[in-house]
Amino acid sequence: MSRTSFASKDIAQDLWRYLNLPVNSLQSLNFPGSGQKVFPSSFKISHIAQSTVGLSALAAATVHALRNDDAEVSKVTVPAEHVVWEFLCEQLYRIDGKPPTSAWGPIGGLHKTKDGYVRIHDNFPNHRNAALSCLGLQEGANRDDVAKKCLEWKSQDLEAEGFRRKGVISALRTFDEWDATPQGKAVLDYPVRIRKIKEGPKYMSPRMGPGNDRCLRGLRVLELSRIIAAPVAGKTLAAHGADILWVTSPNLPDLPMLDREFSKGKKTVQLDLTKSSDRERLLDLAKETDVFINGYRPGGIAGLGFSPDELVKVNSNIIVANMSAYGPEGPWAQNRGFDSLLQTCSGMNISEAEHYGAGEPAKAAPCQVLDHGAGYLLAFGIITAIYKRAVEGGAYVVDVSLAGVMKYLRSLGQYEGKSGFEGEDVIVLKDRNFIRERIGPFLDRKIGELGEMEFLRHSAAVEGAMPDWDIMPKPLGSDEAKWS
Repeated sequence: MSRTSFASKDIAQDLWRYLNLPVNSLQSLNFPGSGQKVFPSSFKISHIAQSTVGLSALAAATVHALRNDDAEVSKVTVPAEHVVWEFLCEQLYRIDGKPPTSAWGPIGGLHKTKDGYVRIHDNFPNHRNAALSCLGLQEGANRDDVAKKCLEWKSQDLEAEGFRRKGVISALRTFDEWDATPQGKAVLDYPVRIRKIKEGPKYMSPRMGPGNDRCLRGLRVLELSRIIAAPVAGKTLAAHGADILWVTSPNLPDLPMLDREFSKGKKTVQLDLTKSSDRERLLDLAKETDVFINGYRPGGIAGLGFSPDELVKVNSNIIVANMSAYGPEGPWAQNRGFDSLLQTCSGMNISEAEHYGAGEPAKAAPCQVLDHGAGYLLAFGIITAIYKRAVEGGAYVVDVSLAGVMKYLRSLGQYEGKSGFEGEDVIVLKDRNFIRERIGPFLDRKIGELGEMEFLRHSAAVEGAMPDWDIMPKPLGSDEAKWS
């Protein structure tokens, strides 16, 4: 099927039908301003933003109708002029008037090699040190040192060494080169997959009775994640009323510039899963949860005793949701990866540069489109599993990957030539004052532990059950590891 003529609603219908959800719900979905170009890119970012946020909200509204025995699903509205900015939300918030600092480390980005380029990701010190180790450099080496060493390597050899040493390095490829790789061939055709892993009776949590003010009020979610994609999913569920325990490791440093945005609506606890006592505590929490989100490298959490098979033994109604970089299948399935690296290795960066036509070897998309799109699709998949559990019974696994989102985004086609970069949109990301004027109508302000936060409201409106966040950001580990 060709998707190159798809509008936002066509995308939503395609994915909604793929997951076998009630078709009549689609009548409640409204996309004002569909097709607007807001960000400068050859890729159809506004299409993927409007459709993925819309799908997560429509699924929530469908559960809301089910739990209240309503014949009709509440109207869901996602305006194009608002939703795209949510894909840049981690750069647009303010706390006491101060913007976030950069999340990028000192050696990350694009580096020339013997035969091309690689991109290094270095948000976390362990990833940075792994990259330095690949290059034979000591901790504290600078960007110039890294640049010189990269010139001694072929791109794909350095990428492979990065995988071997638990670093995060991607070789720059074209679309054709990515398609020829075994991993490119292994990526699923649809970006979200749901599997029933155990039969069981129909089940709606007793905490999710009728008379609720938000669609998912009463839903319990354990979220084990960092960075952007999986935290977007948890933040979305929280906006619809879910009770989120965001579990992070005390062995990883805080990233306040990202953590503050993605902790909205969540309680934040820290458990050290290298300790048996903390693993037992997590298992106790899992026994009483509805959803277990795993945003870490595939196999990492499972290897500590929290695979879907182990979790379903202690909770027969559980929904396990996995976010991965490269997908659940293929030779790279177990590898670490991030949005910027997927854009690099999959051909997106080269294609974007070719469309822009400035002679650059690579050009990144203007936002972390794969991270955000995957996060909303994971939320959509989770809520779909909640619905299926209620009407069919059973326990489920949901899989979403950055590579899957990339493949689907690519299937929508690109704007011809430089047409996606034209108009005032080119100015938007350079002129921050202009951005504040543009997003002003979509901002909210609340007082929290860290001060007054100005942030983007959720762009999806659900009639009679408006999304919002009850909890403002706080330092990681501020809460007790227990359910309310």
